[in-house]
Amino acid sequence: MDMRDVKGFLIDLDGVLYTGDIPLPGARKAMEFLTERGYPFRCVSNSTRKCRATIAARLKKLGFGIPKRAIFTPTLAAVRYMQETGKHRAYLLTTGDVDRDFAGTCTDDGSTNVDYVIVGDAGDKMTYASMNHAFRCLMEGADLIALEKDRYWMAPDGISLSAGPFVAALESATGKTATVVGKPSKAFFDLALRDMGLAADGVVMIGDDILADIGGAQAAGMRGILVRTGKFREEALEAALIKPAAVINSVGDIGTIL
Repeated sequence: MDMRDVKGFLIDLDGVLYTGDIPLPGARKAMEFLTERGYPFRCVSNSTRKCRATIAARLKKLGFGIPKRAIFTPTLAAVRYMQETGKHRAYLLTTGDVDRDFAGTCTDDGSTNVDYVIVGDAGDKMTYASMNHAFRCLMEGADLIALEKDRYWMAPDGISLSAGPFVAALESATGKTATVVGKPSKAFFDLALRDMGLAADGVVMIGDDILADIGGAQAAGMRGILVRTGKFREEALEAALIKPAAVINSVGDIGTIL
């Protein structure tokens, strides 16, 4: 892979820089290396359990010098989408403190008379009652927004279901198609690229998901580097039609190909 024309990076967080509360070996040095070399970067995470401020605080606690402004999450794309449409009533099917990113934009009076059902990785809040409420909202006219549509992720206690299967269930039940605002949507990647002021062909995405990270980046005009950490599965790489520009053992090896 010829890296001489690379101007910047988009970097996944969970599974690339850390897993759970443990930084991956070499990850902090890799970020320091990119900073020292003057490469601009944005951390583009499909995490939908934590608001951006909480993610930034967590990264600081783990020893990463990554500012809040360098973090992009699907909630930012969803907020922009709602602002552009001028519709603000929404049922949030999420968990954690991600609702803080919607403060001032999203209103929810508890009824089924809303403009949007917004689904993220809601963990144990994905109950029959919550899914049925979302279903009723959609059947009464709401549109479906998926913060992400990942199938699974690597939780601290093992591989776990993400939002994708639940979004698919709502699509199947209602006949509606979700608007995906997180990876691998082109709109999400474009937002991060615009913030860096860089063209897609000069940016490389580093991720652990062959579909959401590498496939999404390629569809947006970028190149993708796949790491063998996090949710990486050799069989998924072998079966995929998507071919990354490079595969490295971890983000700590990025210096070996720059």
